[in-house]
This record gives sequence, C-alpha cells and structure tokens, in this order.
Amino acid sequence: MDIEEVIRSCVAKDPRYRPQAYHAVRLGLDHAQRSVHGEPRKGAKASARARHVSGPQVLEGFRQHCLDAYGPMTYPLLANWGVRKTSDVGNIVFNLIDSGLFGKSEEDRHEDFQDVYDFKEAFLRPFQPGRN
Repeated sequence: MDIEEVIRSCVAKDPRYRPQAYHAVRLGLDHAQRSVHGEPRKGAKASARARHVSGPQVLEGFRQHCLDAYGPMTYPLLANWGVRKTSDVGNIVFNLIDSGLFGKSEEDRHEDFQDVYDFKEAFLRPFQPGRN
C-alpha cells in the first residue's frame, strides 16, 4: 500500500487535515512503538498485536516526534495543518485505520485521544524564555 496514495485518499474524505499532519501522526506512531517496544529486530516481523500502542502512547510519541522534528515551529505548523488538539490526532489515526494502513484492537476508541494534553502547554511552553 502506497502511503502517499492512502494519505491522498484520507485527505479527500476528510479535508480538515493537510497531508503533512498524516505524515507527522504516522511518524509519531513509529516513535511511540520504538519507545514502548524498542527497536524492531532486523529481519524479524513483529505481529501487529506485539507492536500495539494505546491512544495516550501514540499522543506522547507524536508530541516527542513533533518537538524533535519541528522545534519551536511545532505549534504553528500543526495549527496550519489542522491539528489543534489531541482529538485531531485521534481523528487522523482513525482515518488511517479506516484506510487499512493502521490496525486497531477492540479496546481502541476515539475517546482515548480526548483532552490528553493541551497543545499550547505541550508545544509552546518548552520554548518559552526561562525554560530549561
């Protein structure tokens, strides 16, 4: 499955989010999986169940990835891409699940992404003067 084709399809169905937002969420999921499960072993094919992460874990991986990748520009970039709160990340995750790119467990719910953290706190505060 071509990721670009999947993202184009998702954007066509749900134009609230720009393609860059989908890429950031996918990379955030990768970050979360590495943080929770470690690096995958070369040649080893892990089951989807063995690499599963929860909604809050996806959100933390997304936060860390975005801060590392975009630094002080994270908040305005995400806003420009239509991502302003944690539920937006959840909407993108479920759009990718519906496309078949991501899998899900029976326990995964949209509510797992509701109000997990405040975007201004998460993405602006680390760069305010006087922060170490």
